[in-house]
Amino acid sequence: MARRKSGTILAFEYEILSAGLDVQAAEGSFYGFALAEALSNAGGSRGLTSHGTLYKALSRMAEAGLLEASWEAPEKAELAGRPRRRLYTVTGAGALALEQRRAPVEVLSPKSRTSLA
Repeated sequence: MARRKSGTILAFEYEILSAGLDVQAAEGSFYGFALAEALSNAGGSRGLTSHGTLYKALSRMAEAGLLEASWEAPEKAELAGRPRRRLYTVTGAGALALEQRRAPVEVLSPKSRTSLA
């Protein structure tokens, strides 16, 4: 399988950014399973064939600076009787990438191109 070009964001990753911002607005940071539920409820996530796919994407996106990742406080996890969660927030770069994706593309007509020359 060929590697994708650096800086390329897949459609599934845009879905992650969108759902992540929604969860983040309601709850602050988010964790993988909560994000998977949000993706499922939104009717998206065609690219989510397994949770492994989601967690690999989250890791790649954090490395690319689209998400910030941190571990939740051990006390909180212990109090809830579960392992610590990896928490994510959409960064400014991630929000900007999503905003640019959503922005309408301005198409220049042949007439307007010649008038710019």
